[in-house]
Amino acid sequence: MGRAGYLSNISFLIVDDNSFMRTVIRRILATLGVTNVREAGDGAEALKILQTWPADIVLLDWEMTPFNGIEFTQMVRGSDDITNPFMPIIMITGYSEYWRISTARDAGITEYLVKPISAKSLFQRICNVIEHPRPFVSAPGFFGPDRRRHEIAHAEERREHDPDEIAPDRVMGQDEINDYFNYQDPGSARLPRYNPNSNETNKPNSANN
Repeated sequence: MGRAGYLSNISFLIVDDNSFMRTVIRRILATLGVTNVREAGDGAEALKILQTWPADIVLLDWEMTPFNGIEFTQMVRGSDDITNPFMPIIMITGYSEYWRISTARDAGITEYLVKPISAKSLFQRICNVIEHPRPFVSAPGFFGPDRRRHEIAHAEERREHDPDEIAPDRVMGQDEINDYFNYQDPGSARLPRYNPNSNETNKPNSANN
């Protein structure tokens, strides 16, 4: 699955209010050869850790208190107190509706992985942020990884849906999510960005987070 020692020098911060899920992720990381891991039970604790400990990659849940994963990401990207606001953030969640995927990407999330996860799926997303880092963009209302990665090989054959027909609550598969985050060719058809002000209906409540 991976090369020996490939992740041995990478530090990870797991941010999840579910202790069982933190244990699952930590054990998966251990099978991948990761040894430098810290945990936070909520976003506030994670922000305190990141003020003094420069994690290389953050693995983040969506639903948490006192603020959720999206709000946490926006704080990290816009904070002067964080040691590394450019660090990759991989969201790990049970949610896979289109409006959530779009919201996460526009908040500055680097990769998005839907539960249940496996060692293989997590390793693939980690490899992607290490081997194919996106440049950061600073624009009005946004600071984070470039939302248009200019790797367009096979992009057309991967796009099977009419952008105008995508409903905010449509459940997306992991392959679609990967394409959405990583293959945004300005010259080809793409999934539209979700605008919460244009359609406030049909936002489902998922049992998983």
